Amino acid sequence: MSLLTTPKPPVRRGFQKESYVPPLENGDRLTRAEFERRYHAIPTSFRAELIEGVVAVASPVRFDLHGEQHAELLHWLMLYRDGTPGIRCADNATVRLDLDNEPQPDICLLIDPARGGNVKIDADGYIEGAPELVAEVAASLVSLDLGPKLNAYRRNGVREYIVWRVQDNEIDWFIHREGRFDRLQPGTDGITRSETYPGLWLDAPALIEGDLPRVHAVLRQGLASAEHEAFVSKLATIDENDK
Repeated sequence: MSLLTTPKPPVRRGFQKESYVPPLENGDRLTRAEFERRYHAIPTSFRAELIEGVVAVASPVRFDLHGEQHAELLHWLMLYRDGTPGIRCADNATVRLDLDNEPQPDICLLIDPARGGNVKIDADGYIEGAPELVAEVAASLVSLDLGPKLNAYRRNGVREYIVWRVQDNEIDWFIHREGRFDRLQPGTDGITRSETYPGLWLDAPALIEGDLPRVHAVLRQGLASAEHEAFVSKLATIDENDK
């Protein structure tokens, strides 16, 4: 054996290229598959979204500019769900919208796939497709919620999109018409009425002001309306036909 034989270098321990998963960073441009690979490798307390192929890492959530409003908006939508068999509601559920978008909206309201809804629930539990209604509470991310995210929801066929702009004391309610989002205008009585979900009525100024008894009273009126009764009957008919 030659004395000039080069010895083998020692095996490095610790860093293994094959098992290393890079962290998600704000602004990363990724495919949805790569986004999911990295997301699954980080702690569950971390929250990020893929919007138009760009990673958006969520900021810490403040009570008075997001947390409380989120809870109040969710309560309103859950009350509607409770009064409307065939409707489902999710808080912070991942949505596989398309190959470039995997948002995690604050709230989404959807018609059960078994009742003719737009989405399906994948085998691993994620929502695939466009929920009928998406709601976001926007404080520091207004430009995202009313910019790239709005365009992604519009392009993929989300029917209604609600954005509560907390610092502006405004609630925007968009309705999908002919490939664009138009603002859903309140009636002469100041009540905004969903076109996708009959009976989903909102006194937006009351919600902004924290007048929850008024918000819930208006919703109860919607749930008692003839159009809501017809909607519930329609959903029940779809379910019976599928049995």
